[in-house]
Amino acid sequence: MNRIILKKASAGYMSFRRNFSLSNSLLKSYNSRKELRDAKKIVVKLGSAVITREDQSGIALGRLASIVEQVSELQNSGKQVLMVTSGAVALGRQKVSKELIYKSLKETNGNFCQNIEKSALDKKACAATGQNGLMSLYSSLFSQYGIETAQVLVTKADFQSEHTLKHLQSTLNYLMEAKIVPILNTNDAIGYPPELTQDIDGSLNINDNDSLSAHLATMVKSDLLLLMSDVNGVYNCPPDYPGSRLMETLCPAEDRSLLNFGEKSNVGTGGMESKITAAEYALKNDCSVIICNGKQQNAIVDCINGKKVGTFFTNEPIPSIVSVENLALSARNGGRILQTLPADKRSTIIRDYSQLLLANSRQIYEANMLDIELAKKNNLSQVLQSRLLLNEKKLITLADGMQQIAANTNILGKVLKSVQLADELILKQVTVPIGVLLVIFESRPDSLPQICSLSIASGNGLLLKGGSEALNTNRVLHQLVQDALEQYVPRETISLLNTREEINDLLQLDSKYIDLIIPRGSNELVQNIQKNSKSIPVLGHAEGICHVFVDKDCDPETALKVVKDAKCDYPSACNAMETLLIHRDLVNTQLFQSIVDLFKMENVKLYAGPNLQKYTTELPPAKKLNHEYSDLELTIEVADDVHSAVEHINRFGSNHTESVITRNDQVAEYFLKHVDSACVFLNTSTRMADGYRFGLGAEVGISTGRLHARGPVGVEGLLTTKWLINGNAHTASDFSTGKKKFLHKILN
Repeated sequence: MNRIILKKASAGYMSFRRNFSLSNSLLKSYNSRKELRDAKKIVVKLGSAVITREDQSGIALGRLASIVEQVSELQNSGKQVLMVTSGAVALGRQKVSKELIYKSLKETNGNFCQNIEKSALDKKACAATGQNGLMSLYSSLFSQYGIETAQVLVTKADFQSEHTLKHLQSTLNYLMEAKIVPILNTNDAIGYPPELTQDIDGSLNINDNDSLSAHLATMVKSDLLLLMSDVNGVYNCPPDYPGSRLMETLCPAEDRSLLNFGEKSNVGTGGMESKITAAEYALKNDCSVIICNGKQQNAIVDCINGKKVGTFFTNEPIPSIVSVENLALSARNGGRILQTLPADKRSTIIRDYSQLLLANSRQIYEANMLDIELAKKNNLSQVLQSRLLLNEKKLITLADGMQQIAANTNILGKVLKSVQLADELILKQVTVPIGVLLVIFESRPDSLPQICSLSIASGNGLLLKGGSEALNTNRVLHQLVQDALEQYVPRETISLLNTREEINDLLQLDSKYIDLIIPRGSNELVQNIQKNSKSIPVLGHAEGICHVFVDKDCDPETALKVVKDAKCDYPSACNAMETLLIHRDLVNTQLFQSIVDLFKMENVKLYAGPNLQKYTTELPPAKKLNHEYSDLELTIEVADDVHSAVEHINRFGSNHTESVITRNDQVAEYFLKHVDSACVFLNTSTRMADGYRFGLGAEVGISTGRLHARGPVGVEGLLTTKWLINGNAHTASDFSTGKKKFLHKILN
């Protein structure tokens, strides 16, 4: 069949397609990802690069098994899935290559050996050989989930006849209604050469599996087409080009002209341009489309669940949404301006913000009451409600702390080290901002002004994400800080994020956008951020399991006062005591009984550790010794001496804050020296571990790690350094040849 015959044959197909489109016109594609949960019919196209090994010879069995598991999950949940698969050529190449190598070993003529590679790469022969094995593999994998499959091979000619198309449509619909997964592929064993498969009359011809899947999605009235390859989605230019960025959403009518295409896949027949052409065709016929990376774990299920995977095609442009990349870049640009301001102007911004908080206190309280009412309606715990509350006392304390921060802004460009390397060659190490911070905090809206003030003082750009339970309060507080900023720097220097999805997107960025992530909140939050951050470092503490050890040589009055404050002052804080260690000589004494009575009066629920259970059965046993209650609950355990107390703390603690109550200098010295925590106190409540109480003004968080900063992280913890050299035509060769000599004289 030549091109002229194909063109004539296409007339019947175009007529059928027009009639079919009319019957399908009531369907509409989805305009947002969250609607994809409602998709009933789904077409999944798997590119060659997705299911073949890196050497292109054979199937990536683990990856294919994961894909089958995801499709089975959708199929068994009541959805109907049709698959378009590549891979026959790769599997056939593996088989044909083995046969040819075996045959070549029997040949005495060496000429055949020279033709093995060429023969093994004959796609038609490989396709014919591999198709049976590929379907057998699919059938075996799907059978593990109780799902039947059906193989359907098509060629371009099948789409030139209205009669054939009607039968194909009927067959596919019947199979899908019968809960059988149709698995389709172009019959490459008898396929047409590329020069005879060009698009005709503006229609989309069957040139590859991308165009095939688009036609099939239209034919079966699919709600969603997933085009899966080895790239993460559509980029504005090839991913390895400078300035390339993934387009999370693409509206062909608005964005097509912005795209610069690179080379096609090195495995399959279709490049990105063919995928976009296929996506446009499906979208015009009211089928939503996502182009994504099939190698990404759980990509299919994540797409259906509305997660931001790949590029989502829509007919509705969304110009109002600012990408997280642009938010981060705006914060960086604003931060660069902020760090060049004189210290007094950064102080002015912070003081103005402090005054705006007090002047707009009524608006803040009203917003906070909305959040409190919603918290009660949603049955949030009393612990979270106490953290959420922002009253007059907290606001005044907050404003006072901000004044402390404003008095300490002369910290940028501070010379930490100055060395005369040689004559007229001076080296300096000076302080500079880290860059752009992403701070994620839960529940406590008073954290927002503290974090903003520290960021302004240190000259850092800032992205904030507060808990959804404090949404209304955070919006007012953020509006006020932007009002204070705009007289000197852009308002976007500090931005507030609204959704969890934005955080997920930011975690996938690199240090080009964000330099440090600081999560403040639960152990679950911190661990989740640490796990999902792609390459951005995370500063934070996982838990606040704080201890107080009451030694036998303690002052009883001091012990009672400190342990009460450590547990009861603010039990939901991360620096509240969670385990009380008692010296064994104090058990069954009046002091021990007084401590128990004190906590009972304060409605603290007590639990006994394993050692204490040997002395009393009145208290229920603690479930574990490393539990963070964040409430009026406490574990009491017995320690033989300071050595066992330290051993217990280092084993079960979280390296946050610990305290010893004693008048014995040797005990105190041993405890302070050997406890491996960020904060270690003597005769002091653990609640003193706080940036404001340390005179830092506030803290952006508490770090229990050992790199960069440890303990309450104030303004100085948000700085790094850079090196400056002032010379006079100095070169390395001057010193290597002996023309000049190093002095390395310390100047400060």
